[in-house]
Amino acid sequence: MTTTTDQGPPRAVVFDYGGVLTTPVRHSIAAWLEQDGIEPDSFSRTLKAWLGRRAPQGTPLHRLETGELEVAEFERLFAARLVRWDGAAVDPVGLLDRFFAGLRPEPRMYALAEELRDCGVAVALLSNSWGNDYPRKRLEALFVPVVLSGEVGLRKPSPEIFELTVRGLGLTPEQVVFVDDAEANVAGARAVGLRALLHTDPDATRTALAHLLPQLRSSGAAPA
Repeated sequence: MTTTTDQGPPRAVVFDYGGVLTTPVRHSIAAWLEQDGIEPDSFSRTLKAWLGRRAPQGTPLHRLETGELEVAEFERLFAARLVRWDGAAVDPVGLLDRFFAGLRPEPRMYALAEELRDCGVAVALLSNSWGNDYPRKRLEALFVPVVLSGEVGLRKPSPEIFELTVRGLGLTPEQVVFVDDAEANVAGARAVGLRALLHTDPDATRTALAHLLPQLRSSGAAPA
């Protein structure tokens, strides 16, 4: 994870939600696949077809993220593409609830966001929503603005959703750092001028932000 201080310290950090403020999404997916008895390859094929770099615009997943497709209809389409080991049909009802059931808050990332705020750095949230519930009270008490794709009709990595978030902060793109666990979203943020970090784990993200923000207290080894 590389950073630069050539632009001066940022004034805001924008966090993704799933996989950044929570435990890794892949862990929840693995538990769901096992619980529902689903062949992982059928899930991987569907995800690639609907969300991969070569996926056409307007896939069911794109439309779910922008709020154009109802959760129940998405679950029906999603279940129809999945294959169970025993050959039975995948139950579409509550499919996304089961998909996300293993996600847990990541305390170290919430603590990092709180410390940034205490240091005078604004913190915001930008998430592609899958119709899932968010801990709204907790998020809105800490992050301003909270931008959810399904509520604004835009999705990462489109330039417009990053521009909307930056406007909500009242800043310019170069004054903002974006943290996400998806490479495509990091690239999208950089394309519109934000500084962006690929999140792999809380310690690495904290170290990378400490390179940019001298006022951020370092835990553990000092940044190299």
